[in-house]
Amino acid sequence: MDTEDGLGCRMGRVEQMIRHAYWQTGCKGIVVGLSGGIDSAVAAAFCCRAVGPENVLGLLMPSSVSNPDDLRDAANLCSRLTIPHDVVSIDPMLEGFRSLPGFTETPYLLGNLMARIRMVTLYYYANRDHRIVCGTSNRSEYMLGYCTKNGDNAADIQPLLHLFKSDIYVAARELDIPEAIIRKVPSAGLWEGQSDEKEIGLSYAEIDTSLRALEENAWKAQNPTEAKVLALVKKSGHKRMPAPNLLTVSQREDRTVRDN
Repeated sequence: MDTEDGLGCRMGRVEQMIRHAYWQTGCKGIVVGLSGGIDSAVAAAFCCRAVGPENVLGLLMPSSVSNPDDLRDAANLCSRLTIPHDVVSIDPMLEGFRSLPGFTETPYLLGNLMARIRMVTLYYYANRDHRIVCGTSNRSEYMLGYCTKNGDNAADIQPLLHLFKSDIYVAARELDIPEAIIRKVPSAGLWEGQSDEKEIGLSYAEIDTSLRALEENAWKAQNPTEAKVLALVKKSGHKRMPAPNLLTVSQREDRTVRDN
């Protein structure tokens, strides 16, 4: 997304991908979890452009540690995009898990649990209304493994997965995302005061610069920052791979089965 023409072309391809998945599945709509952050805002805007706002449902899923400003910003975004939205607190579901024998509560365990509860909730709405779930992960976080398995990295479509975080900001301005969302400090909102960059230990500018350089240099680090990013990429490789299995059905056999 380095040039204006390139931006328009890549945005068009995103919309085409969403429409293709929408038509191919025969679904009746798309559901997207809105956190009040920039990634989910851009994903929702792409869906609206692709299939129309009347076919997109925004789901706001706060918890007791959520920033009220995030809920307000997400609701304002729905109004701007003219999409319907529901608010579902995940606190009662968290309480259910707290009754499990041996339940242990740490920021890490609770954060992953919250991400998975939110994805389960999205799929409940998708099943109920015959919709598909739109993911909101960007390329920077995906490559570093800054996501939860079967949580925020689970979805039926991933319109942002090819875009670095820096690309997301460019797209957000093109899509007329509210400034309050664009200027917000990136946070998963999994605990009070949580910041993505503080948790990762690098700024998104450093991450994106390093990832671009690593890709250009055959994944060989040229400086300490790139070495740190490369280590995170290697450590999280399992998150980008399908579960190990011994199934040996070839693509040709699978295609034959589906065509008959």
